[in-house]
Amino acid sequence: MRTIAVANQKGGCAKTTTVVNLAAALAETGQRVLVIDLDPQANASQWLAAGEHADGAFKLLTEAGAVEKLISASATPNIGVIIASQDLANVEKALAGKLAIDSILKRRLAKLDASKWDYILIDTPPTLGVVTLNALVAAKELLIPVTTHVLTLSGVAQLMSLVDEIKEVLNPDLEILGFVASRVDARTRHSKDVLELLTERFGAQVLQTLIRENVRLAEAPSYGMPVLEYDASCAASADYRALATEVAQR
Repeated sequence: MRTIAVANQKGGCAKTTTVVNLAAALAETGQRVLVIDLDPQANASQWLAAGEHADGAFKLLTEAGAVEKLISASATPNIGVIIASQDLANVEKALAGKLAIDSILKRRLAKLDASKWDYILIDTPPTLGVVTLNALVAAKELLIPVTTHVLTLSGVAQLMSLVDEIKEVLNPDLEILGFVASRVDARTRHSKDVLELLTERFGAQVLQTLIRENVRLAEAPSYGMPVLEYDASCAASADYRALATEVAQR
């Protein structure tokens, strides 16, 4: 079982879009994917049309019950979801006074039956607070979505610095799975320049797959389904299938 956190504190970087559609692309190949939505906005939860346990993620971090009871079925086959709620915004207050709050998620997932899942994908909030810290301590791999706008790169250095600290103190097993460029418009010089800058800075950590700007991808959330179900033949669906293949091979 591979546990992958998807994080970037910069808003608008297609983080949730990456989680939902990568999960769908992996699931399409028969992989069993558990999506843990730790973002209080709960967009991944709404997108995957899951709703059995509406406060599952909050309970995951604040209670000690069985993790399996917090998993909701998705309308997409082979995907389970631990649903977020706005209560996650108050999780630090709920955890006040408890010990080792940065490793709660890691300890909780250690009790999960790993034979039931091939991948865990963790959607994180756009902040570097205790919830994101829990995700990075629990994960073995970190996928960093970026858009091809120079301003989206401004938060990467801060995130990488945090990753270095976590590896040194809390989770030496954490590795960078890669940077995935999303909302790419290859026709523009600016997109090409940002991609070149990414490659100069991070080399082989930049994934070969590019997620191109696509109208169908923008429409899919309104219908509560991944783009692979909304329009299986569109360019965005092909891009996420390619991303799933590249992730599986890393």
